[in-house]
Amino acid sequence: MKRQGKRIATDRSFVVALARGLDVLRAFQPNDGLLGNQEIAARTNLPKPTVSRLTYTLTKLGYLTSVPRFEKYQLAPAAMALGYAALTNLGVRHLSEAYREELMRETGGAVAVGGRDRLSMIYFGQSRGMTLGVQLDVGSRIPIATTAMGRAYIWALPDEERASLLRDLREHYGSRWARMRDGIERAGETMAKHGFAISAGEWHDDIHAVGVALKLNDGTGPYAFNCGAPAFRFTEDRLRNDIGPRLVAMVRNIEAALGGLAPQSKKEESKKLKAGGKVARVVEGIR
Repeated sequence: MKRQGKRIATDRSFVVALARGLDVLRAFQPNDGLLGNQEIAARTNLPKPTVSRLTYTLTKLGYLTSVPRFEKYQLAPAAMALGYAALTNLGVRHLSEAYREELMRETGGAVAVGGRDRLSMIYFGQSRGMTLGVQLDVGSRIPIATTAMGRAYIWALPDEERASLLRDLREHYGSRWARMRDGIERAGETMAKHGFAISAGEWHDDIHAVGVALKLNDGTGPYAFNCGAPAFRFTEDRLRNDIGPRLVAMVRNIEAALGGLAPQSKKEESKKLKAGGKVARVVEGIR
């Protein structure tokens, strides 16, 4: 888990102790079960003595439950209540359910909606039925850089936010970044032309998907949807000519139902999303 010390070191309003406590809660992932202080320290890059104090405090506050027999912890109901409260208040999750279910039935793919959590996208709505090869569910995280959902999100951001995110991704991935950047650039070109991003075997070899961003005018988001399936079912040709256009239409309908932004003309959208190698390198600070 990447810590953000460089940017907040001079921010006098930033409460470091609170941030570290939240990092401890973030360390627990779906299907993890129990975690000990050593495991949490490894995931958060925090010193073990600091983690010990934080887990003690979070246990006293009711956000963690101690399991003395194993000297480990699990998330407590108070922590889960925060997540359920957030899900309940996400109107896009509830309103999109019927649309997601319909697209799932029409295409045979899994359809999800998610939002950003640092360098990942986290699912908060998922419709997958019996889709083979797709085991993700609500709470699952996927990387921003290599997935269709993540790439659609990247190109929905304002220029400054996109530049900041790309710099963070470059720093995080190091030598692997050049290849990932190429995929993001291709996604930008596809977004400009067709309104959707593609990831064909770039996250998992056998998973193909398209992604479309959803923008609202209430200051929240952007969010992103994807539709994916095993590669043999969603060929690249089908992604471009069938699944992608269907997902774009679905998201635009959801956007309208939620009072989203008015559709832009092709000229305006092309100008805003015009992408390619130069764009991605410039916003990274690389020319």
